[in-house]
Amino acid sequence: MTDTGVGRALRARVKGWLRVLREDLWTVRADPLPPSTWLRWLPHGLVCLAAFGVTFGAVGQLVDNGGVGPQIAFPLGLAQGGAMVLALWRPIPAWWLSTAAMVLGAIEVRRQLLAGGAPDFTWPWTSAGIIGHMVVLLLLALRVRTRVSVEALALTVLLTYVVQGLLGAAGYSPTGVLAVTLFAVVALLGTALRGRREARAELVEQTTLTAEERTRRTLLEERSRIARELHDVVAHHMSVISIQAQVAPHLVENPPDELKENLAGIRQNALEALTELRRVLGVLRSEQAGPGETPVGPGGDTAAHAPQPTLDRLDALVENTRAAGREVTTEINGERRPLPPGVELSAYRIVQEALSNVLRHAPGASAKVRLTYQPDGLEVEIVNSRPTGPAPPSTGAGHGLLGMRERVAMLGGTMTAHPWHWDGFKVTAFLPDTPPADAPGTDRITYHFPDPEAGTP
Repeated sequence: MTDTGVGRALRARVKGWLRVLREDLWTVRADPLPPSTWLRWLPHGLVCLAAFGVTFGAVGQLVDNGGVGPQIAFPLGLAQGGAMVLALWRPIPAWWLSTAAMVLGAIEVRRQLLAGGAPDFTWPWTSAGIIGHMVVLLLLALRVRTRVSVEALALTVLLTYVVQGLLGAAGYSPTGVLAVTLFAVVALLGTALRGRREARAELVEQTTLTAEERTRRTLLEERSRIARELHDVVAHHMSVISIQAQVAPHLVENPPDELKENLAGIRQNALEALTELRRVLGVLRSEQAGPGETPVGPGGDTAAHAPQPTLDRLDALVENTRAAGREVTTEINGERRPLPPGVELSAYRIVQEALSNVLRHAPGASAKVRLTYQPDGLEVEIVNSRPTGPAPPSTGAGHGLLGMRERVAMLGGTMTAHPWHWDGFKVTAFLPDTPPADAPGTDRITYHFPDPEAGTP
């Protein structure tokens, strides 16, 4: 590369650096310091109090020791203190203001030193100016990118070198090295605190996303499980339709050919629908069934399509809980009647999940299951008493209540789940026997859930 080419490359690189500096430091954008989590506005008050002390300290030093006139010392001191307050809202303009006040003060004191009017005075930066600029650099580093903090620190060091090392003065106590060291320390401290705050914020965000993803995954798993169970119910009814269509011609003497043909068509359609449902079930069912579910046999045998439980099996479910050492009572109100299979299945699963929560999260607590048959549906209520000891750590996902919610929402019902008297817990669900047309969805449900991973079920 020729000398001309090297020069062009160097100029291009310098222009790039200057453009970056201009974009980073030549701005007046606002960047307010947020109130502290616990102390609220106390840091702002402390900075304002320190700014008051720096203002009057700088004026006193410049007038009494630096030989600077009050008409010049007061604006310089006010600028140094005001830069600290301004840094609470606009850190970059505050840094420029503090830097300008320090440089102007150093030039004025230098004039007095050369004239012999301020012997052995601290120069180029006064102690009050150093304190004020440290606070400004700290507030700057807390809120801007690391690159901007490094640029501001580098320019401060460069100005210190130019004023003290190149410009120079006579008969003074040098403060350049001490100031640069302190400025570097506070800039590093601010950058570290900012990095720690961002890391904590990112951790909270990731934790929130993980919790949301876990909730979404649990809901999808529960919906898949509900779909499998409902498909089993539908498959059972389709099998009954097929058998009835096959038997019906034998119940009529000399059935006409049209009737035989129609019934044969009904049976064929039922068998095809049943085959398709079982194919879907084969996709939905996992190789390993969940706790309490019927395992899938190899080749999709009939064991995989066993009838789903209904409220007729409620007594067996309660007995299993009693066998685990818990006191469980049942109460049935209203005239008991057959309900749609989906309602029976959902009611059974809600009771099953609620009793499982009692076993997991309420050691020693008793439970009461109440079923109330109403004209338009079924009300299910499960209440447990106060636990007799602390709950053991749970290894589950902690989203059993969400599964109940999905079942209730699917049927267009309502549900509440909340703490009950003396640290107990109560789950109440109403399942209509005729779901409305807009039942699919979750917007119809009202619930008051505590944290599912809290100590109560």
